[in-house]
Amino acid sequence: MPQKKQEYEDYLKFVSEGLELAKKIPRYFSKFSNKIYCNHQKLTIYILMQKLKLTTRGIVSFLKSNTVICLEFGLLRIPVHTTIVRFVAKIKKIIGLIIDIRQAETIAVDSTGFELETKSYYYRTAWNTDVKQKTKRYMKLSIAIDTDKQLIMKYRTRRKLRHDNQDFKYLLKDLQFKQVVADKGYDDKKLRSFVVNKLKSIPIIPYRKTSGIRSIKVGRRKPKIDEAKYHQRSKVETVFSVIKRRYGSVLRNKTYATQQVEVISKLIVYNLDRKLNYLLLIFRGLHQSLISLN
Repeated sequence: MPQKKQEYEDYLKFVSEGLELAKKIPRYFSKFSNKIYCNHQKLTIYILMQKLKLTTRGIVSFLKSNTVICLEFGLLRIPVHTTIVRFVAKIKKIIGLIIDIRQAETIAVDSTGFELETKSYYYRTAWNTDVKQKTKRYMKLSIAIDTDKQLIMKYRTRRKLRHDNQDFKYLLKDLQFKQVVADKGYDDKKLRSFVVNKLKSIPIIPYRKTSGIRSIKVGRRKPKIDEAKYHQRSKVETVFSVIKRRYGSVLRNKTYATQQVEVISKLIVYNLDRKLNYLLLIFRGLHQSLISLN
């Protein structure tokens, strides 16, 4: 029972923080809206749906059975699932405003993929011998994270396979940081020059054997990178792992626009959960300090 009570309190905190975060988008799309539900409520319902790994019908059922959470939302009545579906289609252009962290000491950049079908890639290739099933459909996601707090700062999605370094400049151009960590997939002279000359920062990116290393040799030795700092790159892989394990690695929506909203909502949920856990650790530390003083 105490564990269930703690989970319930966590949901209430999550809803409260979600409603506060959602204030970055307009309350209503039109002044002629019927104003039964505002965009802040609908967005928070949708990201709670991602947190619980539910469908639109599932989150409606969840709200119907949890009146206290509905009171935290400020809902006068429970929305039908189509209300959430229509909202997702409308929110695609402004949902990115929710993630707006712009400053960090060290940034890590990497990419991953989200499957677009419920059937696993193994089932569609290795296990099933039918040629028609041999497809590789996924959405590519690239992100930049603050390695200290492990919060997502910026993202970019693509519907098709593209080289990692095509999104590198986009992810970093509006951010303030001292150094960026990335793997060999981002080894490019132009990208290094962009980080050093335009952003006035330090790129910590290992060199590939085929990267034209001879032109930048120091004597006869290749430039070395700081292994301790480069190890911070693994944190971005941890972020991907957490998102996929907790909120799902398969996208349910059918169109690219709604798939984008689904992916971004997973990032928002991750950041919210991360911030709540971060604050909890701070409060625990303060509590222990007060106890020791007494």
